[in-house]
Amino acid sequence: MLNKSEDIKNSRRLMLGNEAIARGALEAGVQVCAGYPGTPSSEIINTLAGVAKENNIHIEWSTNEKVATEVAAAAAYAGLRSMATMKNAGVNVASDFLLHFNLSGTGSNGGGMVLIAADDPGSYSSGDELDSRWLAKNAMVPMLVPTSVQEAKEMVKEAFALSEEFGVYCVLWVYTRICHRSGVVSSEGIMKSEDKNKPSPISELISNEDPFQYQKISQALERLEKIRESFENSSFNSYSGPENPDVLLVSCGNGFMCAMEAVKLMKLEKTVGILKLGAVWPIPIKLVSKYLAKTSRVIVCEETDPFIEIHIKEIIADSETLTGNVKVFGRSTNHIPKIGELTPDVIGEGLSKLLNQKYLARDLAYSKKIQETVDPILINRDGAMCPGCPHRASFWSIKQAIRKSKKKNSIVSNDIGCYSWDMTRTGHQLTKIINCMGSGAGVASGFGQLSRFGFDQRVISVMGDSTFFHSSMPAIINAVCNGSDMMAVVMDNSATAMTGFQPSPVTGATADGTSVPVVSIEDICRAAGCQVEVIDPFDLELAIKTLTKMIKKDKGVRIAVLRRTCELIRNRKEKTKPYNVRVDENICKAEKCRFCMTKFKCPSLNVSNETGKTFIGESCSGCGVCVDICPHGAIFKEDTEA
Repeated sequence: MLNKSEDIKNSRRLMLGNEAIARGALEAGVQVCAGYPGTPSSEIINTLAGVAKENNIHIEWSTNEKVATEVAAAAAYAGLRSMATMKNAGVNVASDFLLHFNLSGTGSNGGGMVLIAADDPGSYSSGDELDSRWLAKNAMVPMLVPTSVQEAKEMVKEAFALSEEFGVYCVLWVYTRICHRSGVVSSEGIMKSEDKNKPSPISELISNEDPFQYQKISQALERLEKIRESFENSSFNSYSGPENPDVLLVSCGNGFMCAMEAVKLMKLEKTVGILKLGAVWPIPIKLVSKYLAKTSRVIVCEETDPFIEIHIKEIIADSETLTGNVKVFGRSTNHIPKIGELTPDVIGEGLSKLLNQKYLARDLAYSKKIQETVDPILINRDGAMCPGCPHRASFWSIKQAIRKSKKKNSIVSNDIGCYSWDMTRTGHQLTKIINCMGSGAGVASGFGQLSRFGFDQRVISVMGDSTFFHSSMPAIINAVCNGSDMMAVVMDNSATAMTGFQPSPVTGATADGTSVPVVSIEDICRAAGCQVEVIDPFDLELAIKTLTKMIKKDKGVRIAVLRRTCELIRNRKEKTKPYNVRVDENICKAEKCRFCMTKFKCPSLNVSNETGKTFIGESCSGCGVCVDICPHGAIFKEDTEA
């Protein structure tokens, strides 16, 4: 992490990629930084928050990514240096603004704005693989792609310079294997406050000559060609290998590191060349053409979409000398898989397929030994809600309320958050619909209009407190204004827990810890005309009774706020368990029941190999909810002082 008051020149230290990005922003003199938490990007603002006050940086977790880019744009309009951070899904949210701001630009004397777009090849923490590089093309703005942690830091500074030179925001496209990779980074001094940009009158920066910006498209295209010309000589682009390679690997991002290792493993350094593109968009046509002319076969190594692959094919098609002489291989030819992240083995297999030679990712004897010794003891574990998570109790109450209301065909439309685990084997599996943040409420609003057509299923929308403010409010208001009959459950655990406990409007604090007023979810919903109930999900009896009544009602927009602080936050503050929980083996029915484990599914409930009875594991948080769900009264809770 960044130390406070640090201004050490030429220091070298181990940094996470996201920390290096934050460091680059500090060295560049960033003045405003806004974003919405989303893995793999979250640590950037988390890191800057610790040093924001002493460096006079305004830093915030915005209500959503679109607002974050608008906040950053305001600073750039005023001549300051700003940055917006988000993951790939967030780029979709922000694109409505970004695809207009690219045309207005920041003005001739505006500041620099950098958009950090963090993708997740392999979908390790995302619902799908989205490729944010297309935004740069659609917006006609410059884009840089780092291949190392050090380069990530340097590119942040270059991105600010590009933005200010051309009067438009610059995209820094990063990805899981750079954000969460660690590397030794050489640092320079942090820019002092007195050396940073000073705000300028907005009236001097922005022209109202063309409020609809239609004619500015031609200006953006002209600007793009100037940026392309500067990229032809960018130090972030490089080539290594023979003068005239048998095969040219064109790489971007993680593809470069994997390509280097694959070529080394296969001992092809004398016959295979590697062209690394760091200044990716607009693609430097002259540079790429120069190396395409030196070979007849090209493999494009990139994640996730065939972005560079398509543009290389365009370059070849538009060239009088390259057409028919160069063949491009990659995702379109199945030499590179169409999904998933790249590894040296993936590129090695693609090379071996092209060169018609064998490639073994590892020795066959070694692979066989792994299968014989390791595979039998590996346990396939699904992700799960934590012990003591209030969401588990909330879903339990929803499940029981659906049963008691006799609306057994009711389904749950979910959003993205810790409560998404309901879909897995470790959850109650009530969720049938899940897409993106805010869509659970929007879909429920739509279902609430279908009774006139004979649709009789009840859809219960589930969202978290942060998601409520991010994008669920418009859907709820839409339901009210259009007379929809829907029910929503806001699971308020007072944290954006899925991404690292960043503050939200209900926590009463900003990104740097400054106290601010708490925004009331229930007050907003009541003001919109909704029926609202606030319940503690650990009070199962009241929660089930209240939810049952709300499901039965059928008419209007009903909102249940199930409020209980995230167990991890509570435990850090209180450092003790609410109760000591134990199982009476004399009452437990063992394999004849297993209700607590198969139905409630708390990971702290285990089976004793000796007695076959249920026992409470050491991971127990002491919430005591399992006491209320045991049908035989075999689980007890005692005060921790007892």
